[in-house]
Amino acid sequence: MTHPPPAQQFVKYTFFKTLPEWRRLPPAERTRHKQEFAAVFAEHESSIILRSYSLTGMRADADMMLWAVAQRLEQLQGMHAALARTGLGAYLGTTHSYLAMTRRSIYIDNHTHPGQTEDRTRIRPLDRPYLFVYPFVKTHAWYQLPMQERQRMMEEHFKIGHKYPDIRIHTTYSYGLDDQEFVLGFETDQPGRFLDLVMDLRSAEQRPLTERDTPIFTCLLQPIDRVLEALGG
Repeated sequence: MTHPPPAQQFVKYTFFKTLPEWRRLPPAERTRHKQEFAAVFAEHESSIILRSYSLTGMRADADMMLWAVAQRLEQLQGMHAALARTGLGAYLGTTHSYLAMTRRSIYIDNHTHPGQTEDRTRIRPLDRPYLFVYPFVKTHAWYQLPMQERQRMMEEHFKIGHKYPDIRIHTTYSYGLDDQEFVLGFETDQPGRFLDLVMDLRSAEQRPLTERDTPIFTCLLQPIDRVLEALGG
């Protein structure tokens, strides 16, 4: 009996920056804004996979990030529209936004990762304390190479990744949906391990065929209340 392929998911990484004017509001008003925002967040947790991360002090252009995974685009749009209607939403700017989908990789027919399920077509956050996120684009020259050559280089890439089994990668695809080709998310307990992995990947044969893999975001997993508290007030 042939089983249908697992349904693909829509994945959204949204980075917010708080306007300075918000921190000048009276403390009671800021508290009310945070409570309203947290309530909308909690409401949507029941229908989509949703995680909140603090970037306060990590980058100049983002204070927090929401990682959302849904079956339909309308679910993502509805959540963001509801957040925008809150008091805090009026003081938030979206500085970076990445939309992608899950799909089966064309390079893993003979390749598996420990703990890999459903050919990576399902996002299951491990809730590790650190998440590193960046968009990724390959050069046009990469796509002109024979498939066999690309497969060989990807297998080298996988071997490097296997040296870091404690880091979970979430690869999602943006072709035709957004400006990048992929969005990569790496969950880990130790930031230093991710630093070592990236350094190792710099010497991989396929590295010159990377066009862009920045900006890179260091995100700290926290409950939404703590993420909002870090904004000030």
